[in-house]
Amino acid sequence: MSDPALAVPSHDLFAPDVVADPHPLLHRIRAESPLSRVPALNGYLLTRHADIVTALKDRRLITANLGQGLDRLSQAERDELAPVLRSVALWMGHTDEADHVRFQQLLKRYFTPATVNALRPRVEHLTGELLDAVAADGRMDVVKDLAYPLPANVIAEMLGMPTSERERLQAWSRDILAVFAPADFERLKQCQRSVLEMQDYLRGLVAQRRADPREDLLSMFAAAEREGLVNEDEIVANCVLLLFAGHETTANLIANGLVLLFENPDQLALLRSRRELMPTAVEEMLRCDGPAGVIVRVTGEPVEVAGRELPAGQVLYLAMLAGNRDPEVFADPDTFDITRKPNRHTAFGLGPFYCLGAALARMEADVCFTVLLDRLPDLRPAYDVVDRVVTPPLGRRLATLEVAF
Repeated sequence: MSDPALAVPSHDLFAPDVVADPHPLLHRIRAESPLSRVPALNGYLLTRHADIVTALKDRRLITANLGQGLDRLSQAERDELAPVLRSVALWMGHTDEADHVRFQQLLKRYFTPATVNALRPRVEHLTGELLDAVAADGRMDVVKDLAYPLPANVIAEMLGMPTSERERLQAWSRDILAVFAPADFERLKQCQRSVLEMQDYLRGLVAQRRADPREDLLSMFAAAEREGLVNEDEIVANCVLLLFAGHETTANLIANGLVLLFENPDQLALLRSRRELMPTAVEEMLRCDGPAGVIVRVTGEPVEVAGRELPAGQVLYLAMLAGNRDPEVFADPDTFDITRKPNRHTAFGLGPFYCLGAALARMEADVCFTVLLDRLPDLRPAYDVVDRVVTPPLGRRLATLEVAF
């Protein structure tokens, strides 16, 4: 039987104008066929907010962030990558639901509102230090000098990593990005080297915390290990995930958010004059250009999606950036409005896989933009064209963001 879903040609999704601004195409796809077939990705694209919300909550849809390319590797290549694949299989979100919930409950012991709020003064101090380092230059690359090192330093401190290791952490994290991209064997081999180096390093830190517990996340894991709730392999694998996810996504939120403010000077001026709007401004940044453009799921059994029955084993690409601009949910969806309320975006997911670090990311962005606007009242772009790197499908991140002040 032929598939009646609209087929989206891959050249449309990856065309330079779509990479620069995917939203006109996504609006058209959403209107014509909310569940669309993408032959080049061997899966379906979901673009409507209501359908994405339903899919995020549906336990029959299995998380599959690593699936979009590993099937293209040869068996010999997969065998060579076995160590990193074993490690990633232990990550929250890549285990079965029972193990995922077990780790969620552990992390909720640490990621409490009180813990996050207690970190606010430290985040303010770290932001100030990073700005001090570039103050004399009158310019900086926000990606390299602020957006990446700030959340990296925060999550490293939460894990108890010494300051001297922060640059290694950022290098490791950049390599781990390969896990989430379409398979590139050489990049995945480098990713594996970095994951194994990071795990070896973390095993040493875990041993230290067993002997000398502190008020940090690793000590909490060591205590849970004594209770029989987690083993060392799970601890180090998930600390790799936290080190990566805890700063990669927040870095993208900060960089993307600043571009949105530059592109909407009226909103930047409003935020400068009304700092109490910072929380809703951060929510609008998450809606308009959040760090997760697409989330991947696989049907674990036959399931109805957007009114169509799909068999088991089908790959679904949940286009968060499309759902978060659905005109059925958001008035003037392409307008960046820092006063928008309510704002029912799905930037942090929903249901059993809702991001545990959401409150931390919101706080870091809030503090970062507050300090940035306080310290640099004449902050302005120093680029002609936004320098973005494509991360298919429908993903992109800022490679650089030059500013002057």
